[in-house]
Amino acid sequence: MQDRLVKEVIEPMASDGLRTISVAFRDFVPTKADINQVHYEVEPNWEDEENIIANLTCLCVVGIEDPVRPEVPEAIRRCQRAGITVRMVTGDNINTARSISMKCGIIRPGDDFLILEGKEFNRRIRDASGEVQQHLLDKIWPRLRVLARSSPTDKFTLVKGIIDSKLSVNREVVAVTGDGTNDGPALKKADVGFAMGVAGTDVAKEASDIILTDDNFSSIVKAVMWGRNVYDSIAKFLQFQLTVNVVAVIVAFVGACAIQDSPLKAVQMLWVNLIMDTLASLALATEMPTSDLLVRKPYGRTKPLISRTMMKNILGHACYQLIVVFLLLFLGPEIFDIDTGLHAKPTDPPSQHFTIIFNTFVMMTLFNEINARKIHGQRNVFSGIFGNPIFYVIWLATAALQVLIVQYGGQAFSTSELTFDQWMWCTCLGCGVLVWGQLVTTIPTKRLPKCLSWGSGSPEEIAASVSLMDDSLTGADSKDSKRTGQILWIRGLTRLQTQLRVVRAFKSTLEDMEERRSVHSLHSLHSLRSSRSHPGNRPLSDISYIDEDVKTPSPNDYPYEQQQAATNNTSKQSQAANISPLSISPGVESDPHVPCSDTVSLVDRQIYPNGMTTATPTVPTLMSTPAAAASNINNSDWR
Repeated sequence: MQDRLVKEVIEPMASDGLRTISVAFRDFVPTKADINQVHYEVEPNWEDEENIIANLTCLCVVGIEDPVRPEVPEAIRRCQRAGITVRMVTGDNINTARSISMKCGIIRPGDDFLILEGKEFNRRIRDASGEVQQHLLDKIWPRLRVLARSSPTDKFTLVKGIIDSKLSVNREVVAVTGDGTNDGPALKKADVGFAMGVAGTDVAKEASDIILTDDNFSSIVKAVMWGRNVYDSIAKFLQFQLTVNVVAVIVAFVGACAIQDSPLKAVQMLWVNLIMDTLASLALATEMPTSDLLVRKPYGRTKPLISRTMMKNILGHACYQLIVVFLLLFLGPEIFDIDTGLHAKPTDPPSQHFTIIFNTFVMMTLFNEINARKIHGQRNVFSGIFGNPIFYVIWLATAALQVLIVQYGGQAFSTSELTFDQWMWCTCLGCGVLVWGQLVTTIPTKRLPKCLSWGSGSPEEIAASVSLMDDSLTGADSKDSKRTGQILWIRGLTRLQTQLRVVRAFKSTLEDMEERRSVHSLHSLHSLRSSRSHPGNRPLSDISYIDEDVKTPSPNDYPYEQQQAATNNTSKQSQAANISPLSISPGVESDPHVPCSDTVSLVDRQIYPNGMTTATPTVPTLMSTPAAAASNINNSDWR
């Protein structure tokens, strides 16, 4: 009966993409039990799930469909066109998983794909001892498209196996989507983790890198599109800026060597730098992503930042601009029939010769900015230019400012007014960059040597080189043969030694301060004994602090009137500072003929943020012998 139910009911439903749920019951009665009933005298142990759900009576089998969103198949097709392989890892029945993957377009008839259950997957990738073997996993994952009846451990194993695989030259970049707590390890292990913002748990969101706020697979396609757009924007800006830098540096160097002067003056170079850095970055970095970004394959992890195509464009356009600038520099006066600006004195007014060079260079830079919009060898550099208003507004504003600088800059910008014919020549030479760009695009990139590319290397190699460089700066041995654990051990040992040196220095400083305080206390005690041997008038107030030098007064130092004034001032200051002056030490007889220094009062003062000051007196008991007195002083609370 059960086999017939599985074959005739459950499997057909699963093949249609339905998740099957069985509804069954069992009666527990305190009276005499009939058929399909269970008699009980005491309360059944509902925690004993194995016995409670045994011998159930099936009522029906329900098929529940989780329909595929209409936009998902198209999003998966766009991922596949972009070179992204989509795999489904689910806990559903294998038939249900196969049906859903067919509807989504993950698998298609005629493709070479593999669909496995979790048990079969583990049987193929594990050896006799149950350990996962990478060479066994490498035989499965390239063709695997659906993994059904899988556990969270299977998902993590698959992600780790793809990342650690050495089948391809470039390591695979793995992205994982998940919404449950059990998906946390796989999301953390993946290069990019996508968590569901609505149905996802907090654990999944914390383990992920990107949170999909709408729980829609099409948002992943948008993330891929924006990621590629950011990468291309950086590449566009680098291509444009490096071209301008190469030309400007060579022109300045050749000018300094050939004519002992630079055709581009300092203020003009500042304007060129403003075009390169600020305005060009805003114009080129604000391009919106287009669907063309999903037509090509993704960048590899070791792909150079400056590709051979970019280097071809940089060197090609730099050659054109250098040829034009040097022609104008040495043959410009004859071509335009104007006075030469070569070997001009600093006091001479700006010449049209150097103004034409500056204006032509800026015009070539502006038109090369249009060429820099395409970095993959596209010929139509104007495609989508009006879809980015920031680009053409900045471009037109830069051109207008260039006109104002040339015509009205005067001595400030070292420019001279140009005629209409001269402006047309400068503009035509600038437009020639667009024509030259088509010729540069014709050169096949594959025939160029790979050494022209720059910035290649895997992230792991870059991180290792940075770590080794840091170790070399701290004095550690940075040999390539050292392992990461040894490097970390050496770095930790070096820092520990530094901290020990700091502690020793601090300790020695404290000991010096303590020694100075002890000497000062002995000096105070000696003054007290000396004062007892010299009778004199005793003042009315006797306050001494640890930070003050103790002075033994003489009989002539304190007349009666001065003693009275000092007493009043001391009392006022003591009240203002909330300090109660001590007149005599405990255990010492009061003698009116003993001067004030017979009392050694130690005051522990604390200053609070509100300005209040409190003092706690700590008065040691004076002993009869010098040794005892010294011992008492050293054991006192000196602060």
